[in-house]
Amino acid sequence: MPAGSADAVLCRPEGAGPWPGVLHLTDIGGIRQAHRDMALRLAGEGYVVLMPNVFHRTARPPVLENKHRTPPEAFQKRLEELTAPLTPEAIQNDSVVYLEELVRQACVRPGGKVGVVGYCYTGAVALRAAAARPEQVGAAASFHGGRLVTDTRDSPHLLLPRIRARLYFGHAVQDRSMPEEAIHTLDQALAAWGGKFESEVYAGAYHSWTVPDSPVYNRPQAERAYSKLRELMRSALA
Repeated sequence: MPAGSADAVLCRPEGAGPWPGVLHLTDIGGIRQAHRDMALRLAGEGYVVLMPNVFHRTARPPVLENKHRTPPEAFQKRLEELTAPLTPEAIQNDSVVYLEELVRQACVRPGGKVGVVGYCYTGAVALRAAAARPEQVGAAASFHGGRLVTDTRDSPHLLLPRIRARLYFGHAVQDRSMPEEAIHTLDQALAAWGGKFESEVYAGAYHSWTVPDSPVYNRPQAERAYSKLRELMRSALA
């Protein structure tokens, strides 16, 4: 990595391959069993899945133990520790390395498009990865992604003109990190962008609903989200 090294998990189907590659980016809780299971499930669909520790500058897994039992003040402090080093420039540089490492694998189909999926905090990272390598990333998805729209000049949604990938956004309800007005702004930007996309709010699904160890895990809506991810990858990476 540009600053040291990053640990990661690599999941691949059984057999000789090669297969399309997908970059799986965890939520703020980092690499743990819930996300390992999610990555393994996607690999079972016929993809080589690389799950890097996006918080490698701060900690090795587990980067955030007992997330849902941590007192709010302690959680906020840890959140700041994990995300402070991840400037837009750092995220872009890291994304390039992750993608290069993914396609370097002998089991990844040479020359083919790859996909990226991000959850919660890394929904925006998935967008930055797609913008960093537009010729390489064919699909990018964000589930309950936060801060996809900000009032800064480096807001993730402003990267859309650089992106060629097919995009999917699955939003949570009552999400303070992506409120209704931000979703509306994103949808307007997507319409102006003119690429292939889908953006929808999952009824009754709250922030982090797709992750099995989340206290608001919503199995029916999580299964629907997974079917959308599978459809996206199949259509864009075939």
